[in-house]
Amino acid sequence: MLAVSPSSTCQPDFQALYADHHSWLLGWLKRRLHDAGLAGDLAHDTFIKILVAREADAIAEPRPFLATIARRLIANHCRREALEHAYLDALLHAPQACARSPETIAIVVESLHLIDRALAKLPEPARQAFLMAHLDGMRYADIATELNVSTHSVKKYLTKANLLCFFAVPDFAAS
Repeated sequence: MLAVSPSSTCQPDFQALYADHHSWLLGWLKRRLHDAGLAGDLAHDTFIKILVAREADAIAEPRPFLATIARRLIANHCRREALEHAYLDALLHAPQACARSPETIAIVVESLHLIDRALAKLPEPARQAFLMAHLDGMRYADIATELNVSTHSVKKYLTKANLLCFFAVPDFAAS
């Protein structure tokens, strides 16, 4: 993890933002999360996002801005945790013959997180088509009927989703 501390290499506006609002943000997160360690991590991640974006000088209302970034990080953390719990729960109910090593579990969980982040970039119909095709094993025609779109649209949705999820084409969702 990167250490964030106001230093001579940081922008002056970022240094002031950090010094003026870090304690407030940390307290705000602790009250919501009831977990000091997670609150510290998310406060850190909030300021990292601002530092990387190099936009500290453009922030007119720092506290609402910081809270918005922190809320999004909380949502991402919760979604990631729910995904991991669902996978681990599925493993608990799988037959012993399907038991996986801790390394395999870690790889699968990380892959699920990457796919989840990729799917979040897609419009809802493309996300639904991907899940119907890959989780439910549905054919294009059945997906088209379910989504009330053409099979051509389903093909476009799945092409975009597959490229984004399986072939790591990061900007494809925007096209």
